[in-house]
Amino acid sequence: MTDLENKHYPNVRQSFGITGIMILASILFTPLNIILSKFIDGETSQFIYYLFAIGITFWIVYSIRKRKTNSVTFNFKIDNKRIIPFVIIGAIALLLGIISPISALIPMPELIKKEFASLGNQTGLSSFLLMVITAPILEELIFRGIMLDGLLKNYSPVKSILISSLLFGLVHLNPWQFVAGLFLGAFIGWIYYKTKSLSFAIIIHATVNSTGYLTRCFYDFDYSSMNKTLVESYGGILNLVFAIAGFISIFAISTYYLKKEFKKII
Repeated sequence: MTDLENKHYPNVRQSFGITGIMILASILFTPLNIILSKFIDGETSQFIYYLFAIGITFWIVYSIRKRKTNSVTFNFKIDNKRIIPFVIIGAIALLLGIISPISALIPMPELIKKEFASLGNQTGLSSFLLMVITAPILEELIFRGIMLDGLLKNYSPVKSILISSLLFGLVHLNPWQFVAGLFLGAFIGWIYYKTKSLSFAIIIHATVNSTGYLTRCFYDFDYSSMNKTLVESYGGILNLVFAIAGFISIFAISTYYLKKEFKKII
């Protein structure tokens, strides 16, 4: 290990440690969710559980970072507001044109289908606060504000972004969300590397989660819907091909204009 790796937190090993802390906290606080669900609705108990599990993870990791580096702040400044529409449109196109089709190729056991169908019916205020506000803020503070920020000071941008996005996928503990975490993490990581602003990372994460939340609100999730293939969901192979091609084109155009804007940054 070099002196540079010792100076900046985290390095690769410490990044795996952060992921481990997050997974361990999620497991340890599971009984809290079970107990609370007996007295309050499931969505609210899930929200409270998340606040404890991920909130405490952030506090632990932030404390380690503060002790090792004396760094106590995060950069939320947006220097170039022109890229906001492109990161939003790009994030939605990435989700619908790449992430969702790849995730749909992974076989899903019947038990998991029932669980996802149940989650698909959670459209209350607590679920909104969890998906659209709390998760984007806390997870981006951990994975981009602390993890990726430190990795970029130790390694090349490509290595740093790949490691942070890989761990972001792994922490979700299932292959379907792993795909989302990997691709979304790579996109967010690239944007963070170019802008050094956590605000963009949070905006992208919130955009993708908002898309998922709105889908829950307007799409009838039940067990039968979980058994539909991607082709059936789009009403035919031709519709699917055109949809995927369209979303990939939109994503490519968004990244093209993002690159143009990044070149203007001195």
